[in-house]
Amino acid sequence: MSELYRLSATELAALISRGDVSSREVVDAHLERIEQVNGRVNAITVVLAESARQAATAADALPVDQRQGPLHGVPFTIKENIDCVGSATTQGIPLMAEALPARDAPVVARMKAAGAIPIGRTNMPEMGLRLSTDNPLRGRTLNPWNAELTAGGSSGGDGVALATGMTPLGLGNDIGGSLRNPAYCNGITSLKPTQGRVPHASCLEPEDAGMAAQAMLVEGPMARSVADLRLALSVLAGRDIRDPVSVDAPLAGPAPSQRRAALVTAIHGSTLPAATIREIERAGRILTAAGWDVEPATPPELGQVTETWGNVLAIDFSVMVPLIRPLITRPLYHQLMEVCRRFDCSNIPNSAVHAERARLGRLWSAFFADYPVVIGPTWACLPWPADADLDPATGAALLEHTVPFITPGTVLGLPSVALPTGVSEGLPTGIQIYADLWREDLCLDVAEIIEAAVERPTPIDPVA
Repeated sequence: MSELYRLSATELAALISRGDVSSREVVDAHLERIEQVNGRVNAITVVLAESARQAATAADALPVDQRQGPLHGVPFTIKENIDCVGSATTQGIPLMAEALPARDAPVVARMKAAGAIPIGRTNMPEMGLRLSTDNPLRGRTLNPWNAELTAGGSSGGDGVALATGMTPLGLGNDIGGSLRNPAYCNGITSLKPTQGRVPHASCLEPEDAGMAAQAMLVEGPMARSVADLRLALSVLAGRDIRDPVSVDAPLAGPAPSQRRAALVTAIHGSTLPAATIREIERAGRILTAAGWDVEPATPPELGQVTETWGNVLAIDFSVMVPLIRPLITRPLYHQLMEVCRRFDCSNIPNSAVHAERARLGRLWSAFFADYPVVIGPTWACLPWPADADLDPATGAALLEHTVPFITPGTVLGLPSVALPTGVSEGLPTGIQIYADLWREDLCLDVAEIIEAAVERPTPIDPVA
């Protein structure tokens, strides 16, 4: 039973539903795995052992005909900036170490309603503002493939917990790739939904975020299989009154008139890793064999997309960063100010920045009319050393170099799947799959085709 940690959430739910295993056995197997490996990677910050065992016992006591949730008895983890009653929403900063929410976030409430059981809170950088997971409250989360490298951020704790088998499902969020960055660095998969597909809300002040968060922040699932992402999305999606941007929208659309995919193997100003190019090209061959027309193509104005993403962030950062200076460490403060200087748009009206965002969105929608699916890199580089992003001379440039294919999803609100495809020279490799707004189904469909033809690299034991 200790090997239950290797199974996906979908597989575990099926076993529990059939009565082959109990929820308590599943929860205990994951708690045992946490005990074995978390001390080596520091991914889970708070283990909810007692409440998880109580919930599992209660789940097992329910008559079969009352077990209606698709995740009945399956454990999951929650990033520390998402409200979960009974544990603090710390945001990774000491001042909020005891910030206990009075109400679950919508995504947590929906997971619980589906029968899932919170088993732990996961680590993140200070206020989610880095692509590396470290903070003065909880410390650094280590990449299980190479402890010297970043584990990604800001949902790095969940990325590592999934990669090492401590959880089958995780909840994170994304405004600068925070669901996709850890997926790439750790060899797991994640879904960044369309803006508004999955509700975001907190009961802790400040309840209302700035324009960047309103325009770009999304909640989403992280897992080790595409089937788990699809199941989680069906649980998480839909309108919630606490998030006025959230909507009810169909989870699937019509089949594209032509099954055509664009491959992005070159980005102006970047030199993609050879392993990344190989995996993108291999994905193309897999899709071709499945009956898709696949060809190289360049999406519209990638450089301007990243510039606009940085400008949207800088509008908020220029006001927010001085206010939060007492809450964050000095290196992070200086890095954020450098980002503001790099994307200085003080001479550009805010309305012009958002008009540019709308223009780029129209161009990409037209591109998707020709290519319903776009496959490219997640990061434009290999995972870099932890804290390289904080280097005062090169950190801001490193971030910009890392994310040129992350930013379309954030600033344009597009759905995407980050998919692991194997291992090269001791590190996981992967691709990213984009589709047009509200077409998560296309991302997931294509991801499942590719996933079936490649080897899943996780779960793993942390490298010594």
